[in-house]
Amino acid sequence: MATSGPAQGVLGQILEPVGSLWLDALTMPVVPLVFGLLVTGVASASRSAAAGKTATRALLLFAVMLTGACLFAAALAEGMLHLWPAQGTLAVAGMPPAGPDAGAWYRSIIPANPIKAAVETAMVPLVVFALFLGFATARIGDELAEALLKPLRALVEAMLVIVGWVLVVGPIGIAALAFGAGARLGAGILGTLGQYVVVVAACCLAATLLAYLWAAAAGRVSPLRLARAALPAQTVALGTQSSLATLPVMLESAAALGVPPAAAGIVLPLAVSLFRAASAAANVAVAVYLAHMHDVPIGAGELALAALVAVPISLGAVGLPAQVSFFATIAPVCIAIGVPVTALPLLLAIEAVPDLFRTLGNVTNDIAVTSIVGINPR
Repeated sequence: MATSGPAQGVLGQILEPVGSLWLDALTMPVVPLVFGLLVTGVASASRSAAAGKTATRALLLFAVMLTGACLFAAALAEGMLHLWPAQGTLAVAGMPPAGPDAGAWYRSIIPANPIKAAVETAMVPLVVFALFLGFATARIGDELAEALLKPLRALVEAMLVIVGWVLVVGPIGIAALAFGAGARLGAGILGTLGQYVVVVAACCLAATLLAYLWAAAAGRVSPLRLARAALPAQTVALGTQSSLATLPVMLESAAALGVPPAAAGIVLPLAVSLFRAASAAANVAVAVYLAHMHDVPIGAGELALAALVAVPISLGAVGLPAQVSFFATIAPVCIAIGVPVTALPLLLAIEAVPDLFRTLGNVTNDIAVTSIVGINPR
């Protein structure tokens, strides 16, 4: 922001290629990483469901509650940005189009050539193929399934190593990208980032409130009772920003709600691993916010698509480090609706604040779904 004239032009010529190369290196592993995570995650979840009724019901509730949170977040983010338009613009040259027409999109859901879909970074058909492959893998013999899943797990681990290398030089890449943003927006970049935090935090809080509604409607647990039981776990969640670290306290919260220990012992570990309702909602909000920042037109169809893509991506991103999952879970949603991902590294730099609300919402939803499954078994 302090530079201008020739100095800014010279620095821009140096830093713009550096930022672009770093971003390309970070984007490079996304497709194989997402594909490998989805296939192995869906296959594992399918086998867990086959292990018992409690796990099956929990997984079904995960899917339903995740979808509800993502759809609500998409509508809320769009509504907020309609009333409070995005500050400035991050539009870049060569930006991809918003997406195909409705007829072409429906015809492309099932990929006639999955390899072609991967090459073209067509995330929706690629996700559909990965889901089919994951469910099919859970239906074949253990020996054959392991033969297929082992190289995919190795692929995921290799991609995580590459991402780790790229993130080592992250300060340089993010600084280069930040220079371009500061040069284009000036002091307005501060308002842009502040607005982003408010929109994403609001969607996370909305997902948190939905947990109380789900518990009341499906589990017949009063919101006040859930709030009292969940408060210790929510406090730890805000302090640690880790659902896993909050697990012991969540077990106490489940016991306070009257959930049998056996049920809580099954549902809560599954929820901590697979069920990130607020994070999935936040991912959709990020994609919607970037669409507005890049002036990409989105309608009801794109909002629904963003929500539906975010659900399996969230379920598949099990155990990823926070920095990696930020890209691995948001980039596919953006790509699916034709939104550039160039601004994601800048948003990662301030993700610590929205992450507080992500963890709060995730933990609250984990306790809510445990109360639904454990108190009212069917």
